[in-house]
Amino acid sequence: MRHDTARFPRSSPYWPVVSHPQLRRVLPGLAVSALGDGMAVVAVPWLAIQLAPHDQRNTWFAVAMAAYTLPSAAGTVVFGRLLRGRGGAQLAGWDAILRASALAAIPLAHLAGVLTIGLYVVLLAASALLHSWGSAGRFTLIAELLPQRHHLPANAVLGTIAGFATIVGPPLAGILISWAGPVWVIAIDAATFAALALTYRLALPTSGGPARSEGSASRTAGFAVIRRDPALLGLLVLSLGFFFLFGPVYVAMPIHVKDDLHASATLLGAYYAAFGVGGLAGGLAAGYLRRWPLRVTTIGIVVGFGITMLPLGLGVPVGVSLPAFALAGLIWAPYMSTSMALFQRSTSTEQLPAVLAANGAVLVLAVPLGTMLGGPLVGAIGPRPTLLLCAVAIVALGLVAGGFAISRRSVRTPGDPAVTEVSARR
Repeated sequence: MRHDTARFPRSSPYWPVVSHPQLRRVLPGLAVSALGDGMAVVAVPWLAIQLAPHDQRNTWFAVAMAAYTLPSAAGTVVFGRLLRGRGGAQLAGWDAILRASALAAIPLAHLAGVLTIGLYVVLLAASALLHSWGSAGRFTLIAELLPQRHHLPANAVLGTIAGFATIVGPPLAGILISWAGPVWVIAIDAATFAALALTYRLALPTSGGPARSEGSASRTAGFAVIRRDPALLGLLVLSLGFFFLFGPVYVAMPIHVKDDLHASATLLGAYYAAFGVGGLAGGLAAGYLRRWPLRVTTIGIVVGFGITMLPLGLGVPVGVSLPAFALAGLIWAPYMSTSMALFQRSTSTEQLPAVLAANGAVLVLAVPLGTMLGGPLVGAIGPRPTLLLCAVAIVALGLVAGGFAISRRSVRTPGDPAVTEVSARR
């Protein structure tokens, strides 16, 4: 027993990640930055509410939240020619520098007495311009530094860091906002990104990464690579549908708790906390899925998540639906890790940043579009039927994706060298 305990850290799939001489110097910076983002989830909308005119508060609130995420989709295309072929550390570092600078301008404008809701939205939008490229850079860095067998555990480490931050960050932000105000929480978030940028600069060699593509590189090269590869296109469509169909849940859940369950915001918080705890456990477990067939696992996550969402839509007692929602979080959490591993295995290191940025640009639109659909959908059929419809649709999406995967495999010729190569990668 003592011998097994001593061997445990080194036998864990995460040991090669956390002990890597370069990654272990980057991970603390990523953790600090993730915590800052977790606090920003509360601080960004709270400051928007404070700055907006009272009679236009709802409109400006929605605009501010959109500005903090959606410009990354435009940035993928606008900066495609400039950033395509850059190394992972460089892309992630530039994103951190831009976010630190734009977010730091918010408290500076506040101190100067010139911070308006309009300027606030502009600065939030500027901070998000390279977000898709920054995310692509982090996962590209993993592909550059680690062999393929360690990609999934490394992706899971990033997911676990983010999941932990979503649990700890919001309540910490609430405490700091009551003490100093939301603008200074945003200042802390800016400082965490500055620390992350410095970490990338000091911890990683400046010469790392693939050579940059010059001249004729297309702004939409990542989309072109995905479009030409049926497997990558199918994965993107699956992710888009999955995130889009989850979007209405953000609208339906609060109304379901209030109108159907006749409960307070405390119960809503309990649901979200249960989902977050489940997500943290699922993120920790994701690294142990490395020996599972990744494509089947990714599709299975979609089906399993939809099934665990059914109790909410079926109106079962809270004692059943609350643990089911926690299980949904556990199943949801490995999805990004497995889907990113599929991209890492299916794309060359030179093309990976552009491909992941394109994937991120599409997915960043999925949840907001689904949330926008949630309003009229809840108004038309009610919150509980909306939850049931989303759950059934997610299950159906996964089953259709599974059917396509089976049909593609059945038409392959077993002796085809291309098939053998693809099978080895996946």
